[in-house]
Amino acid sequence: MSKEKQLVIKEADITNNCPECFNQELSLTFYQKHTFNAFFHRTTGEVTHEIKCKTCNSTIYPVNWTEDIERVFEYYSKLVQPDRPSVRFTTLFFILLIALLCLVAAGVYFYLEHFNQ
Repeated sequence: MSKEKQLVIKEADITNNCPECFNQELSLTFYQKHTFNAFFHRTTGEVTHEIKCKTCNSTIYPVNWTEDIERVFEYYSKLVQPDRPSVRFTTLFFILLIALLCLVAAGVYFYLEHFNQ
């Protein structure tokens, strides 16, 4: 079973007013999706974001954004540089691959030895 994690790639404190409590303590966080499996680790190109108020702990959804929050979000979204999408294989994958290749080679060897007699 694969596990999915949202890893933080950029976090910024912004000083815009919260639409809920009107304090100026907002946090903008960008996440990148990573998938972990026994055989490989995959970094996807999927980037998500979240704006949260530090005072009232509410999540600010795009429907409630003011023009100032939109401008700041656009600025920080240009600064975000996510990791390139990639796949890294684990040691278990390589051990199973080598074992499979050895089994195939042994099968071919014994087949040829039996055929030559």
